[in-house]
Amino acid sequence: MKTFLYELKEGLLISFRAIRSNKIRSILTTLGIVIGITSVVLMSTAINGINNAFQTGMASLGTDNLYIDKWAWFDNEKPWWELRNRKNITMNDYEQFKELAKLPLAVSPDTWTAQNVKYKNITAEAVIVRGTNHNYIKTSDLNFSEGRFFNELESNGGRNLAVLGSQIAKNLFKNTSPIGKEIKIKGHKFIVIGVLAEQGSWLMGEFNPDKQIFIPIQNIFKYFANENNKTITITVRAKNHQLLEQTKDEAVGIMRKIRGLKYYEEDDFSVNQQEGLIKNINQTVGVIQIAGLFITGLSLFVGAVGIMNIMFVSVKERTKEIGIRKAIGAKRRTILSQFITEAAIICLIGGLIGLFLAILLSKIVNQFLPTSVQIETIILAITISLITGVVSGFAPAYTAAKLDPVEALRYE
Repeated sequence: MKTFLYELKEGLLISFRAIRSNKIRSILTTLGIVIGITSVVLMSTAINGINNAFQTGMASLGTDNLYIDKWAWFDNEKPWWELRNRKNITMNDYEQFKELAKLPLAVSPDTWTAQNVKYKNITAEAVIVRGTNHNYIKTSDLNFSEGRFFNELESNGGRNLAVLGSQIAKNLFKNTSPIGKEIKIKGHKFIVIGVLAEQGSWLMGEFNPDKQIFIPIQNIFKYFANENNKTITITVRAKNHQLLEQTKDEAVGIMRKIRGLKYYEEDDFSVNQQEGLIKNINQTVGVIQIAGLFITGLSLFVGAVGIMNIMFVSVKERTKEIGIRKAIGAKRRTILSQFITEAAIICLIGGLIGLFLAILLSKIVNQFLPTSVQIETIILAITISLITGVVSGFAPAYTAAKLDPVEALRYE
């Protein structure tokens, strides 16, 4: 063990001297590794960031929810015009469903419209205004930074009250509290009673709760849409994840009963779940991963070939030195470990530079897309660097270790 550590120390010192004496060559040699490690770390931080944003978004909406809708969110088997011809889901359907359903923790209706929203001389254009009732807060995990959601009395009475998403509140009210202030939605006055805490569900785009306004659902029909022509979504929250499938089966049975469907007739509604969205996101992330791994693999391969090439050159240049070391007693494994160590150190330096660049770039990318640097990613980058160095340095090191000392000493 003592001998091994001594040889390792000597090998490291010789490696550092060799790298220092050929700085430009070493820098150029590591470029492939730098690009490869930067790619793998940047890809990993981006995927982690997307996953975190997605999980945050899903958590804010509730992970045990079912959505009874006219439209199927992710079913590509039915053409859109067949879904369009389905009957609208109405408030009457919701009232009957609420009476008949026994398993859900909570049930709420909702629908939305895009409207301009004004406070004094500040206007937010095409904001999603979501109409729902007091039960909506029980079917979601939304948190408040100020105020509250509308209660049953206010909801049933169709009071002109509004709850703002965090982004809307920032855009309209800048540095003042919106609570108690009056906003106008398409010219109709609403009093702000609550502001949501930032949910951060970046992947949901304009349907991010941060960018929405919530009002009693009656006001959607009263001011912005004809109830007979507007379909709603019934959100059903299961008591827990284990009861999700049972709750879904009950929901399908109740909706078929409400719609008066015969046993041989197809459902004229859809029960959507977050699993469909998760599946779609996973497919997208999978494509990004495959593309990223291909680019990373290609970069590392080019880098490894470059290092192997330069290590062969190094063996040639130092043939006489190898001969002298062997002549005074250096063993094959000592020479072998020396050149492998040298290749591994070059790769490790390249990996650390790539890691630094990737973290720097991820901070910049985070201004536009969510990224997340994790310790596992750092360990992975360092491990890949070392493995690449060992693999690319083995052949030149083996060649050096096999050299005959007499022939090596005669080499010019």
